[in-house]
Amino acid sequence: MDQKYFNDAIIGNKEILASFTKTGELLRLYYPTRDNKQYIDYFKTGVKINDSMLIYTHDDVNNTYKQKYIEDTNVLETEIKNTYFNLKIVQTDFVSINKNMLIKRYSFKNENEMNLDVKFLIHSKLHSGEANYVSAKIIENGIMQYTQNDAFYITSVKDKLFSHQLNDCKSNIYTGVISDKDYIGMSSDSAICYNIGTLKPKEKKNIDIVIYIEKDAKENNSKLSKIKKLDTVKEQVQTISYWKKYFKMHNTINLPEPKNSYDEKLHKIYKRSIMLFPLLTNEKTGGMIAAVEIDEQRTKSGRYSYCWPRDAVFMTKALDILKMNEEVDKFYKVFCKNTQSLNGMWEQRFYTDGKLAPSWGYQIDETASVVYGVYNHYKIIKDKKFLKDTLTMCEKAVKFLKKYTEDVLENKNKIHVSYDLWEMCEGVHLYSMASIFAAFESMEKIYEKLYSEYEENRIKQEKIRKEQKELAENKVKIKEYIIKNMYDEKRNTFVRNISDKRMDISIIGAVTPFKIFTPKEKKIENTVQNIDLTLRTYTGGYKRFEQDSYMNGNPWTIATLWMIMYHIEKGERNKAIELLNYVVKSATEHGLLAEQINNQTISPAWVIGLGWAHAMFIQIIKQLY
Repeated sequence: MDQKYFNDAIIGNKEILASFTKTGELLRLYYPTRDNKQYIDYFKTGVKINDSMLIYTHDDVNNTYKQKYIEDTNVLETEIKNTYFNLKIVQTDFVSINKNMLIKRYSFKNENEMNLDVKFLIHSKLHSGEANYVSAKIIENGIMQYTQNDAFYITSVKDKLFSHQLNDCKSNIYTGVISDKDYIGMSSDSAICYNIGTLKPKEKKNIDIVIYIEKDAKENNSKLSKIKKLDTVKEQVQTISYWKKYFKMHNTINLPEPKNSYDEKLHKIYKRSIMLFPLLTNEKTGGMIAAVEIDEQRTKSGRYSYCWPRDAVFMTKALDILKMNEEVDKFYKVFCKNTQSLNGMWEQRFYTDGKLAPSWGYQIDETASVVYGVYNHYKIIKDKKFLKDTLTMCEKAVKFLKKYTEDVLENKNKIHVSYDLWEMCEGVHLYSMASIFAAFESMEKIYEKLYSEYEENRIKQEKIRKEQKELAENKVKIKEYIIKNMYDEKRNTFVRNISDKRMDISIIGAVTPFKIFTPKEKKIENTVQNIDLTLRTYTGGYKRFEQDSYMNGNPWTIATLWMIMYHIEKGERNKAIELLNYVVKSATEHGLLAEQINNQTISPAWVIGLGWAHAMFIQIIKQLY
């Protein structure tokens, strides 16, 4: 697969997730979960017009592009105009809500003054390997690309195949003429062609392509028969209706009407956030991927389409604001319960179905964040049954956190050292210790809420009071430890860990969200002044930490959003608005937020559609508006 690091647009339903470039090229298709299997190596479409060579719809020097989501939906529309032949193509992509099918509707309009003979070609290559060899077979109106485990179908609703080629397509696909006598072959890439026919000036013709995946590589006549009868217009209307209703249901922040282009983009990010969260979430378990994958070969990262408990916890705060409470319930009661280790901790990351994902260490704040998140969710839903359902899980986690805390405070070095939240530095970190403080405080409050539930169980109540006392004592010890070991008296600032003196945006975590300190404490104000001097770039964004070199050391969206949260906590609305302006400016045309921001162009530099960034954005505008 060619490295394609930017997912410019994302669509899907509860089981299918697909991403596209800004020119309409289908990049990735996941099924049946957001992180289970990505089928596509490449999926290229093009047209042969009259006697031309192949003109790729997604990449040609004579093509112009306009792309948009249909308002308040996950239905994507890409307008492609070939200025040489004056052929206008409108490509509409959506995943049916009631059927696990990606439907690609193409409308061709001749805006020339002469006739245009148009043929439409699809060149599809699936990932193939030693344990996953791909072959191909021609079926009615399309092609089936298959492995031992599943089959990938590309078929037209009504149009019959004009020609096909199953082997060695790369040698001649550029001509726009494909030909093959074989109906079955062993190539991982194959091409098919449909004859759109002659378009007279101003004439319009359509073709509807359906992509679906089955577990068996066989021609399902019943399925193919249903596709031939498929009303794609009706499917599109139903999909639009579903997403508009979904948006209306979760549109909980009353933003003022837009007055300028900035306000319009702010609205766009808000709306796209609501549309993005369900696409990142496993509907059955509540597990959430950090972002749609961008780096399958791990050329620049450890990959992104996994569920980090910490990231997901902060996403649940946004989901609760948007009244996606059932999804949050599932995250804690299904995903977290199923992924907790026997010793009470959570590992670094998981697949959204709960299986352990590739990891290289653990971060203690992942475990602390879950306990903190449980109580925060309770504050929204006010359901003691939820607390009782998750009590044992939280108690196991707190038991592990107490052992870790004892190990740190008494310098025993018995427990394996923890990574920081950036997963780059091992040691004892201020952010991590603050998260444990917040977990202990949350557990205290959970016990307080449940104390009266055990009126007939005196032993349980005595145990609760004993635990609360111990947790309160541990909180005092943690705060004293941080002040003693993580404050540099020479620089008059807190530092990120006990091993180095670098400024790090995560230090603010001790103020927000974990509230171990208040924003107006002198030591915190000194630290923030130092962060401004060392981490703020000349364009106004913030880096994660001093000498951050990952992906060229760009400003990070979440780092900048974190500083906004600090200013809100301190009551400095104008400063918060100024920084929010920077974040809004950096978003894509569709309203997607990136992990990192190019410091020169103020545009996405890495990972578009980061769940954590969208979650912080939702929390911020909830407070500001």
